[in-house]
Amino acid sequence: MSTHPLDKALALSHSDLRAGQFTGATSPDYGNMVGPFGGTTAAVMLQAVLRHPDLLGAPVALTVNYAAAIEAGAFELQAVPVRTNRSTQHWTVQMSQAGADGKPHLTTTATAVTALRRETWGATDLAMPEVPPPAAVERLSIGPAKVAWIERYEMRPIVGTMPSRWDGSGDHSETRMWVRDAEPRPLDFAALTALSDCFYPRIWLRRAKPVPIGTVSITTYFHADAALLAEVGTGYLLGRAVGQQFRNGYFDQAAQLWSEAGTLLATSNQVVYFKE
Repeated sequence: MSTHPLDKALALSHSDLRAGQFTGATSPDYGNMVGPFGGTTAAVMLQAVLRHPDLLGAPVALTVNYAAAIEAGAFELQAVPVRTNRSTQHWTVQMSQAGADGKPHLTTTATAVTALRRETWGATDLAMPEVPPPAAVERLSIGPAKVAWIERYEMRPIVGTMPSRWDGSGDHSETRMWVRDAEPRPLDFAALTALSDCFYPRIWLRRAKPVPIGTVSITTYFHADAALLAEVGTGYLLGRAVGQQFRNGYFDQAAQLWSEAGTLLATSNQVVYFKE
């Protein structure tokens, strides 16, 4: 078994009693301010689909809804292929933890689509921005991190780094940065899922004010197959994230991830609660 922090966080044991029933545990390596890093939780939800014995194809889309805070410790997952067609498969996934009463309490839900891809015409209307190469960009260093998961990634921000002053002077919400696992690990769908959520909340940049936030739902679309991810290997991804609308306690942010070669690998959208 791999000793990489992400592989340890993704470790699941499959039940002998029911297909798609898994047990796992949160990892302190990916701790966040409240519970685990949401990107890791999303990756674990996808991992339950990828480990299911009836899996058809590879991921096309994943939506994860964070219904309640996840406590440190054990959890249970149930992945169900609710509909299987000739080339597509539709899934539901639920995560639960034992509450103080000993009964399972739902914390997270997800839906996913997997498919058998085939060669077709293709084009990209969202070209990778022109940016300096990773070696020309300074690695982000923020001193002792208040949350563990940030240490798991090597980030090289080009624009839109974390505000140096929380004085309300923010005037845009766009970040562009090179990013990869701090401890080298070949890219796969689970890692790509986690990376899609590695951008700090756009409202912090837009306002230069650290208001309390919590992701409500995130959807990731996968535009690459396993062979393309293998070509990326342990290389950098260029990530871009931008907020779109901030209003009445919620905002949404969109993100894209390209390979160093300029191939769009994944896009994501999430809606986030903020407290005033």
